[in-house]
Amino acid sequence: MAKTIRLTVAQALVKFLNNQYIEFDGKETPMFEGIFGIFGHGNVVGLGQALEEDPGHLIMHMGRNEQGMAHAAIGFAKQKRRKQMYACTSSVGPGAANMVTAAGTATANCIPILFLPGDTYADRQPDPVLQQMERPQDLSLTTNDAYRAVCKYWDRITRPEVLMQSAVHAMRVLADPADTGAVCLALPQDVEGEAYDYPEYFFKKRVHHIDRPHPVARAIKEAVEVIKRKQRPILIFGGGVKYSEAEDTFRKFAEKYGIPWGETQAGKGTITWEHRLNLGGIGETGGLGANRIGKKADVVIGVGTRYTDFTTSSKWLYQNEEVEFVNINISNFHAYKMDGVQVVGDAKVALEDLDAELEKTGWKVTPEYAAEVAQAKADDTAEVDRAFHVEYTGDDFVPEVNDNLDFKKVSKEFIELTKSALPQTRVLGVLNEEIDKDAIIVAASGSLPGDLQRIWRAKSVGGYHLEYGYSCMGYEVNAALGVKMAEPNREVYAFVGDAAYMMLHSELPTSIAEHKKINVVLFDNMTNGCINNLEIGHGQDSYGTEFRFRNEKTGQLDGGFVPIDFAMNAASYGCKSYRVHNVEELKAAIADAKKQTVSTLIDVKVLPKTMAHGYGDWWRVGVAQVSKSERIHEIYENLMKVNLEAARKY
Repeated sequence: MAKTIRLTVAQALVKFLNNQYIEFDGKETPMFEGIFGIFGHGNVVGLGQALEEDPGHLIMHMGRNEQGMAHAAIGFAKQKRRKQMYACTSSVGPGAANMVTAAGTATANCIPILFLPGDTYADRQPDPVLQQMERPQDLSLTTNDAYRAVCKYWDRITRPEVLMQSAVHAMRVLADPADTGAVCLALPQDVEGEAYDYPEYFFKKRVHHIDRPHPVARAIKEAVEVIKRKQRPILIFGGGVKYSEAEDTFRKFAEKYGIPWGETQAGKGTITWEHRLNLGGIGETGGLGANRIGKKADVVIGVGTRYTDFTTSSKWLYQNEEVEFVNINISNFHAYKMDGVQVVGDAKVALEDLDAELEKTGWKVTPEYAAEVAQAKADDTAEVDRAFHVEYTGDDFVPEVNDNLDFKKVSKEFIELTKSALPQTRVLGVLNEEIDKDAIIVAASGSLPGDLQRIWRAKSVGGYHLEYGYSCMGYEVNAALGVKMAEPNREVYAFVGDAAYMMLHSELPTSIAEHKKINVVLFDNMTNGCINNLEIGHGQDSYGTEFRFRNEKTGQLDGGFVPIDFAMNAASYGCKSYRVHNVEELKAAIADAKKQTVSTLIDVKVLPKTMAHGYGDWWRVGVAQVSKSERIHEIYENLMKVNLEAARKY
């Protein structure tokens, strides 16, 4: 008869998590670094009691907002290349609901995170308990059922013995490189404290192996058959290359055959920008080099990419009539996209297998194509140099986004109010030059991800951390804390717009409490700039996207800009803060921020509508079919023509 240990469900869960490990390429790491938590009546005397009494090696961090702390956990796991992670716990009700957005962020980006929300009573005796969501048609439904839509695995621990099966399945999903994401184990608050005689073997050391599955030989041969008859190849460097730690294999493969590559947001920064075959970002937020070559490519070799609509420019970018796709992905689901050859396997060994077979053919790119790629790289480099040095020149200044009809009016108002005329690309140029080479930048939403993928020069491995699978406003500052926890010896900079900062920056004070210095560079243009550009570019006026006072005369939000002193806000938390209106102040702020031991915030007033714009890209947007505006009607007609062409191809 198996030996047993009498523990509560919460105590057993904590003990179980302490004994989970991940093994990758012979290196073994504890699976869980710790737990982020905000305690309430649904978890404090259950999971909270267990952590206080015997946490093992798990570190408990107190968050300030449930979504914010979960974003910190995502930032940590992403920076650790999915080899280590955090769990997050909250009380039942609004605390649990707050984490649902973060669960969506994790799943969309294929990042492992374990959610442990408290739940209503399994025995229902005190129903409706405080914060319970009563549904008369189904009393079994609680707030936590909302996680089902955004998690890769979900369960409710309704009895103590259920934990044994459910916890093992949760680890299975968290450690699965092909299907990882958010996992939710809902914990009814009465069950958390229930005792059970758990068998000792439940707490044995479990090592979850991240293996490198090889693709089948047939798929490799099919891929070679496609590639060897092509002359204009391009590789796509996706996040799967990074998580497979296959960047050296990818680079050697590209160099051997002379194939250039474009980067996705998840892949960028794994190989630094200056490599001769690295053409930068590709797709809707891509740059000049990759989009120019990608548009004429006759074979696209996607490695570890999900082929999102931004990577493909809504399936429009790859316009060569003879284009075919070879899709290397550990996920069968993603490998099937774009109707390509499905090479299902780990990125590293799949590239090695492909290399071994392709080498036999003697194939490589032609000198003519190599020269074209070199020219594209040179032109892209020159374009980034230009964008980094754009200066506002007064009334004759033409913004990068030149379809903004009201730029002169808005810029004049902004400059008079803020005394700043800094273009956004100029600010990025200064930052790219002044921050340390090994610093890490974190971003997620608004116009910044587009600018960063197009023109940011990633100078160190792991120095580019973008969440763009969900583009979740509020990820930036909070994830920066998780990134700092993952790499404490590197400076971390959250690049965030004013709108995203106001939406969520809860873990900025947590960074102070944890003595984990992060730097926040806040781009204040008093506008939801990305969406403002989108509406104006599609025939509308500026409506509901600028931060303005309500005008008593019109009844609309078309009064003056609402000024905010973000530096004062950060200072109230204990941060060192700076106000920036020109290049000299920006350089001085960056230099002084490096000397600080507490978190910093640099409040930069950035001229609206001066972000980088498209380089031969296109993005499908749902435009009104009926409108009083002739301009909107014309845009809709043009849009439909492009939609039809893209739809016919894929």
